[in-house]
Amino acid sequence: MKTKVIKLNPNFPEENLINEAAQVLKNGGLVVFPTETVYGIAANIFNKDTINRLYEIKKRPKDKPFSVHISDFDSLKQLGIVLSKDAERVAKRFWPGPLTLVVLNDKKEKIGLRMPDNRIAVSLIKKSGVSVVAPSANLSGNKPPVSIGEVLLEMDGHVDIILDGGRARIGIESTVMDVTEKPFKILRQGAIPAKEALTDYALLFVCTGNSCRSVMAKGLMEKFVNEANLSEKVHIDSAGTSTFAGIGAAPNTVSVMKEEGIDVSRHMSKNINKDILKRSDIVFVMEKFHRDVIINLMPEIKGRVRLLKESQDIADPIGRSLEEYKNILGVIKEEVGNIFLEIFKEEKK
Repeated sequence: MKTKVIKLNPNFPEENLINEAAQVLKNGGLVVFPTETVYGIAANIFNKDTINRLYEIKKRPKDKPFSVHISDFDSLKQLGIVLSKDAERVAKRFWPGPLTLVVLNDKKEKIGLRMPDNRIAVSLIKKSGVSVVAPSANLSGNKPPVSIGEVLLEMDGHVDIILDGGRARIGIESTVMDVTEKPFKILRQGAIPAKEALTDYALLFVCTGNSCRSVMAKGLMEKFVNEANLSEKVHIDSAGTSTFAGIGAAPNTVSVMKEEGIDVSRHMSKNINKDILKRSDIVFVMEKFHRDVIINLMPEIKGRVRLLKESQDIADPIGRSLEEYKNILGVIKEEVGNIFLEIFKEEKK
């Protein structure tokens, strides 16, 4: 058979072209499409002939089910799935994104679910109007494709349409986690580190350059958490609103933190982005300006952004004396200590 390749703008995908692919998908065709992780093959889950064809093309054992890709949380009801409170918390932290959750449907059957973070993928699923299974677009056992060239090597002539949305942003398969019972289990390592996926709390500290204040706050919170034996339950990170990724902590930061028994000499700065913000339960900022930057970038998380010191900015010590760094550290230590007691009061009992 001849496979049609349709090139799309990944940022502003052409709706008429996606409509064409969605109609083919709805009618039982196979459509290769991009996600943020790798390219997948979309098929209508309710079309048995199509599913059988997909197994044959993939050379995949029929006792190994395909995961279902959804476009929004409303799709859960249509699939007869009700997430537990803890599973819902995980889903809201990482979806849309590179996490596949193994859940139970209303028939008590296990099913893998993912909500991709890719405009083409989401649009295709929505427009098709059907439940879509979507394994990676490769022969079972081979490396999942991250570019159109890799897709064509194995899928050209075997599928109906290939949507070319450029190279996959992440390029690593999704992490797979079973949330059907506690404790949750990682079934496949992937784009999201296991420790981050399995934690109950995700805290993010933000300053400007991610070399002073946020580094101090992160290090201190990690110390409090470790001393309380809560490290397995908490993921702590830091970032900057305007920094050069990969620079280290300021020398004075390293010095004052060393006096606290905390080594931050290996710290590497990074900028805030939507992924890290979305995955954080609470984002603590040092200045009102940082909060404004974050809310402008991602308005939907406004309710999760807090000033570290309520109603007051914590000054940036960059370029100032060691004594000034010590003063700022003292302020941050007090605030982080109060926040630790606030958040983990019940955990410590």
